Amino acid sequence: MVSLRCKLVVGDELKKLGFETLAVDLGQVEIKETPSAGQLDQIRLALEKLGFELLRDKKDILVQRIKNIIVELVYYPSEPLILNLSVYLSNKLDHDYTYLSNLFSEQSGVTIEKFYIYHKIERVKELLSDGKLTLTEIAFELQYSSVAHLSNQFKKVTGLTPSQFKQGKHNTRSPLENL
Repeated sequence: MVSLRCKLVVGDELKKLGFETLAVDLGQVEIKETPSAGQLDQIRLALEKLGFELLRDKKDILVQRIKNIIVELVYYPSEPLILNLSVYLSNKLDHDYTYLSNLFSEQSGVTIEKFYIYHKIERVKELLSDGKLTLTEIAFELQYSSVAHLSNQFKKVTGLTPSQFKQGKHNTRSPLENL
């Protein structure tokens, strides 16, 4: 789940199925009672109809938690990332970063760092399209060390400079679930 709307949809669906949710967060739900195997099948089917997936494997859940943390860092920052990403993830998930990195790459086919960069670039595209912030402000908001660093990374990922993207010739954005 990547948005407030997703959390609301999942919460409503579980309520329709008769479950009392204690917490609905990005990628995880806490319900009051432990569901039976039959109820888990009901939940799985209901979520699949909505385009979601019920994860039960611990490794899949951990990879999804990594993705959720990165999405929250990029799209819903509550505070600047003071530590580097590897230390932050390791502390937040209570696992060695090497393990997290290897698992993520194995399960996702992309490194954590690339996943993070792709999301940052999609956020840059969003902010450029919105037109409310300058490139300098965007660089600051997304914690780039400089506008040049942001521009270089943007060009490397998209093949365009931020100015070319903003001019609208090729300003396509990738759906977040495809990153």
